[in-house]
Amino acid sequence: MDPTRIGLFTLAEQRLAWAEQRQALLAENIANASTPAYQPKDLQPFAQTLSRFAMEEPERTQPNHLRGTEGGALQPVQESRPAAKSPDGNSVALDRQLSKVADTETTQALVTSIYKAYVGMFGMALGKS
Repeated sequence: MDPTRIGLFTLAEQRLAWAEQRQALLAENIANASTPAYQPKDLQPFAQTLSRFAMEEPERTQPNHLRGTEGGALQPVQESRPAAKSPDGNSVALDRQLSKVADTETTQALVTSIYKAYVGMFGMALGKS
């Protein structure tokens, strides 16, 4: 088994690339907080980015296995609030931008931790510790 061909590692790399790009956009928003008529930018949520790709349904090897669910009540809901504009037309709200930065940083830390844990498990399985 080639550990570089495991979907989890590919997904983690994609999520980290998304988080890196989002951090750059958020930094640009914060840097332009006092630029007249500047409109903040953000990326689509990662889940929406992922949904563009065909997701495979898990194979049911036994007739009594349950089917996976898609959608439903536990799916996140996008909150759409228009940003308030200042008199100069700038709509950057620093508190929202900093909240997004913290959220993205937490996502990066989580993905990195999961990635390291899986690499550690592969190392242990191969007898390398």
